[in-house]
Amino acid sequence: MPELPEVESLAAFLRERAVGHAIARVDVLAISALKTYDPPITALGGLTVTAVARHGKFLDLDADGLHFVVHLARAGWLRWRDELPARAGRPGGRNPLAVRVHLDDGSGFDLTEAGTKKGLAVYVVRDPAEVPGVATLGPDPLADDFTPEALAAILKDRRTQIKGVLRDQKIVAGIGNAYSDEVLHAAKMSPFKVAATLTDDDIATLHTAIRTTLAEAVTRAEGVAAQDLKGEKKSGLRVHGRTGQECPVCGDTIREVSFADSSLQYCPTCQTGGKPLADRRMSRLLK
Repeated sequence: MPELPEVESLAAFLRERAVGHAIARVDVLAISALKTYDPPITALGGLTVTAVARHGKFLDLDADGLHFVVHLARAGWLRWRDELPARAGRPGGRNPLAVRVHLDDGSGFDLTEAGTKKGLAVYVVRDPAEVPGVATLGPDPLADDFTPEALAAILKDRRTQIKGVLRDQKIVAGIGNAYSDEVLHAAKMSPFKVAATLTDDDIATLHTAIRTTLAEAVTRAEGVAAQDLKGEKKSGLRVHGRTGQECPVCGDTIREVSFADSSLQYCPTCQTGGKPLADRRMSRLLK
């Protein structure tokens, strides 16, 4: 799933290539991806892209005051083309193309989604705050006002595990499964630690890990072509998706805890005092 660093890079990529160009038309092949109908998506035709922004994991193209807002969900992606094909192909079946945006010079981009579980969402709104997911976003962790004190206020009295807190978009915007693993590894903190139990020193350490991990990922993604961002993200991860490999910090074996629809990875030596975390799903399978 694209998270804050990848969406920020896609926004920068589109600022260079789309701003100043008019939208010729938008083809919608997966009607389920279109979440709004007023204004109609045809209203974008002829409007000029004037800015591109990011709200958490949402990508926002401002076209003369109308906003084309995209959430790529788990398996969605943006693919830029200097020359778009004349035909988009048939909708459904094995065609991953959901939406195609044509610009006035023949270039544009495709929004694609792999797999059968569809979550890609596209909105055309007059104000990004009209998008439910944007309206409820927590603070951006790279914003100037995201201070250790702000983080302390967020965590106060939360009797939930810190991993879940970091992933909750209503609490902190833009961090998903992968970068929450990376942040907690950098902070040397157990993903099962209860948020309200963090000391002032813990919070300061976590704040630094959040800012540093995300900023470094954004820097690595600068200038990377849209089609190469997935590979760049994977190559930069230290623990997420690396179960069974050596921790790059201490050399211990990276372990995993599985859930119904996701998993987390961590280093026992760096994060849990050498003790493996209980993996209830795996325990049930072994039984």
